[in-house]
Amino acid sequence: MRIGLLQCDDVAEELRERHGNYPQMFAELLERPAAEQGIELQWRVWRCLDGDIPDDIEAVDAWLTTGSKFGVNDGYAWVARLEDFVRDLWQAGKPLVGICFGHQLIARALGGEVIKSPKGWGVGVSFNQVSEQTDWMTPASNGLDLLVSHQDQVIRLPPDSRVLGGSPFCPNYLFQMGECFLGVQGHPEFRPEYSRDLMELRRGLVGEARVREGLTSLTAPIDDDVMARWILSFMRQGMARREYGEKDM
Repeated sequence: MRIGLLQCDDVAEELRERHGNYPQMFAELLERPAAEQGIELQWRVWRCLDGDIPDDIEAVDAWLTTGSKFGVNDGYAWVARLEDFVRDLWQAGKPLVGICFGHQLIARALGGEVIKSPKGWGVGVSFNQVSEQTDWMTPASNGLDLLVSHQDQVIRLPPDSRVLGGSPFCPNYLFQMGECFLGVQGHPEFRPEYSRDLMELRRGLVGEARVREGLTSLTAPIDDDVMARWILSFMRQGMARREYGEKDM
């Protein structure tokens, strides 16, 4: 499986030596479950934050976006170009999984709405209920508890979307659009150690009380492996649908 990583940010320089950068994090997230399923992953990275936007939707089999400290509403030219690329992927029915910023990017590019949430920052572990089970959700799970770091939230989904999971804090946490796009607000690629260091780095931005809550939450188990398997399953299903057509699925 050839995966195109749309890199929309770098890990902060002061945390990079200890935790690596986003391409490394995503490779570590997906390589083990892929190997267990007999899938060989081949990675190609586009540094979208530097204006390197793909010009060929068929360059890889499936696409994946990173999170970002930048916001989809901030007016950056590279974000607008990336939105155009997302719309091209949608028209072609190409599999795309959006993580955090990417989740919001999908929504905004295709008619949804993203705002800076009045509920404030989400940090640490977010606890979510899965409201709808789909056939690519293997293994099945009634919850999806992942690490988060975000202010923006999707408050209105694009047409042809459905919510698959969420919480009172973030109702549109997990959504599927059509059969080829999947968005999740959480960060399955984060490890608790990185989340801890990121909260400490952003303590002044996030606020003392919210950081204390987030740090306390890190003792809870997370569903990063479940989400990794869901991502691979969703991508494989989307690839097969494009290759063989709906009637042969």
